[in-house]
Order: sequence, then C-alpha cells, then structure tokens
Amino acid sequence: MRLGVLTEPEGENRVAIVPNSVKKLVKKGLEVLVQSGAGNMSNYSDSEYESAGASVVERESVLSSELIISIRMPQISELRSGLNLVCVADPFRHPEIIKSCISSNVNLFSMDMIPRRLSRAQSMDVNSSQDNLAGYKAVLLGASYVPRGIPMMTTSAGTVKPAKVVIMGSGVAGLQAIATAKRLGAIVYASDVRKSAAEQIESVGGRFIEVEGMDDFEDESGYAKPLTPEFIQKVNDTVCEVASEADIIVTTARIFGRPAPITIPASAVSNFKSGTVIVDMNADVGGNCELTRPGEIYTTDNGVIIVGTSNLPGTLANTSSMLYSNNLTTFILSILNEGELVISEEDDILVGAPEGSDFYVSGMGGVLICHDGKLHPKQTRLGGALE
Repeated sequence: MRLGVLTEPEGENRVAIVPNSVKKLVKKGLEVLVQSGAGNMSNYSDSEYESAGASVVERESVLSSELIISIRMPQISELRSGLNLVCVADPFRHPEIIKSCISSNVNLFSMDMIPRRLSRAQSMDVNSSQDNLAGYKAVLLGASYVPRGIPMMTTSAGTVKPAKVVIMGSGVAGLQAIATAKRLGAIVYASDVRKSAAEQIESVGGRFIEVEGMDDFEDESGYAKPLTPEFIQKVNDTVCEVASEADIIVTTARIFGRPAPITIPASAVSNFKSGTVIVDMNADVGGNCELTRPGEIYTTDNGVIIVGTSNLPGTLANTSSMLYSNNLTTFILSILNEGELVISEEDDILVGAPEGSDFYVSGMGGVLICHDGKLHPKQTRLGGALE
C-alpha cells in the first residue's frame, strides 16, 4: 500500500509525517510518497525523507496513493473515489466537507475525534499533543509583548516584583501554560469550570480561582460542557476581577464542536490596566475575548494588547510536526495488517466504545467519519449536524 504525504495549504507550516516516522512505516511494508518540499517549512528536507526510505515526488503522484496523511483537509476535488484520508477535519464545524467526502466516496478518518478517555488512544491523541505546545507558546507570546520583566529580580537599582499571569481554563493547554508561566518566574492564577481541576492546577504551581457554585462541568467525552448564561456570567465576573491586575492573561476555553465561549467581555477589557497582554488561544473559532481579531495583534484604546495569533502549534512547526507524526504513525500501525488497512467494527478508536462500556458516548463514534460513501452509523450526532 502507498501512503502519501502532501504539502499543507499556505499558512500551515507543519507536515503530517516526519522522516523518523517514515522509517517505521516502511518497515511495516508501506511505500511512502512525500510531495517535494512538504517538510521545508518545518525544517525537514527532501533528502532526509529519501534517506529514511521515502520517495520524494510531485503532488499528482502523491494523490495516487491509497492512503493520504495530512493535517489540514485537502481540496476534495483532488481526491479520487475510494481514497483513505487521515487528517484533522473538525467535522462538526465543517459539515459541508463531510458531505463532500460522502458524495466523493472518500473514506475519512478525522483525528480530532479520538476517544481521548481510552488509554490506548492517548498515544494517538493529536488534540493533546498540539494543545500542549499551544499552551507553552501562548505564554511565550504573552511574555514577548508584555512591557515588563516576568520573574522577581533583585538588583542594585531595586527589586522587580514578579509578573502576575492568569490562565483561563486548565485542560491540556491550560496546564502547560500554567507550568510555563511558573517556570518563567510569574505568580500564576488559573480557573476552570471543573472543580476537580483545582488539584491539577496546584500541582503545576498555579493558584486556583474558585467560583461559588462551581461543579464538574465536564461531559462524558472528557470535554467541557456548555454552561448556563447565568453561570458563565458569574465565572466571567470572578475571573476577570482577578485578571484586572494581571500582566498576562491566556484564554484556553474551547468547547468541542462549538464556537469558543466568551470569557473576557469587552467591558472587562476596559477595566484592565495599560500594558496587559491577552493571548486568545481560540481566535480561530471566534475567540474567548470579545475584542479578539483573528490573526491580528493590536492595542486597544486603553493600552491592552490583544494577541489573536491562530494556529499556535504551527509556530513551533518542527516540534509540533514530530508529535503529530508520532500520533498518526501509532494510529496507522494500529489498523495495519500485512501492509493493508483493516477497518474493524470492534476497534473502539475507529468506531467508538460499545454501548454499555464505561467509555461509551451516546451518538459519538470514533475517528472513522465516513466509509464507502456513507456516514458511519455510530456518528449520529454528526448526522444531525449534516441535516
């Protein structure tokens, strides 16, 4: 079987498979075709791919592969019937793409649909590997724009107090952001809608911001649940009050398949001090700050700097590509048998856990979105979104 690696669309610096993974795939009997220049933006050269056992070819040849691996969704018009495509499709936000895959008979595996609570899925979880890097980079961006030092410094000219950093949300990205800010020497406060997150926050050096009436607002998939407008307002008021004295604020709140919730309203920004930096990690899905401009960095009238940089993992393309490639390689090898893909209805990663299992999620399948021109029958929630 031929496995193809495409150059990503403009603006995406990552590559789906790195040379080290090529060696593992070739060893298992796959012929790996890499589009010329695919790894250039993430510092993996064509010669490295060739040395690892891949054939470096033009795009047309890659598209002739039986299995295509990418990060972003390629143009469906390029893909032939019966092709297997593994990427991050974000199906709930892009139902039109899923419809096109079904009508074009493209077998789609979307890696952002990994059932992340399964222990076997952790080594394939692209959401976690990329979010981890995004949380790290968000703090570095905040530190680069804030007009003051981060750690406490004692000098002959006087003592510099440590910066105050507020992290909104403590999932994978949030916890890494907390740990990074702490390593830089900041005093770190963090919030989450899950009361159980307090212990995790404190374990990496943060101080938990508790909101009265807080519970564990987490769904059966391990993602944050949508909250009532009243509780959202309560959380916003409490956290923004703490953030009003912060030097750097990082927002991480993301709800699976939905627009990002507003955690910093415009009214709160007007009360922040001049020089405060807000790094909005969810600018690509609407933003957590009401004033975020996706893809822009600008300063408000009262001197608050808002960073709406999208695709933070892509700014660390070498490392993020390596981690993504490791995730994808583990997944591909898990469904490979004697050089051919095996689509098993017993595979929880592919189709979701069986009903009655501790990991079963009603209406949610696994990474297999559509196959043989049909939406997989377990993807009933997605089916509703397609109507």
